[in-house]
Amino acid sequence: MPYQALLDTLVGSVAGARAALLLDGTGEVVIEAGLRDDRQRLIGAYQGIVLSHARKAAQRCDSGGVVFVVARYAGGAVVLRPLKDEYYLVLCLGREANVALAVLSSAETERRVNAEL
Repeated sequence: MPYQALLDTLVGSVAGARAALLLDGTGEVVIEAGLRDDRQRLIGAYQGIVLSHARKAAQRCDSGGVVFVVARYAGGAVVLRPLKDEYYLVLCLGREANVALAVLSSAETERRVNAEL
């Protein structure tokens, strides 16, 4: 299944999802679904910084790798998942979105994207 279809399915499966982005290790958007605007891309790029810091913290604590990160904000939440080959997946959510469902759905998308990478 192509990456675009996987991200479209993810956004469609989580009510309140604003955007899903597949980014490379430099924070460049490879594929995006849902809202396609600069704000979502900026959020995605900043998540690369979050991922870098989370990985360093996990390494310092010898707690294994980062599986996912959820960040909640006044306007919603973001689910971040590291992928193979330094790629990462970002799911941007509105306030009304079910974060637990987003985490679950993004896990399936992670699995499928990794299988395609």
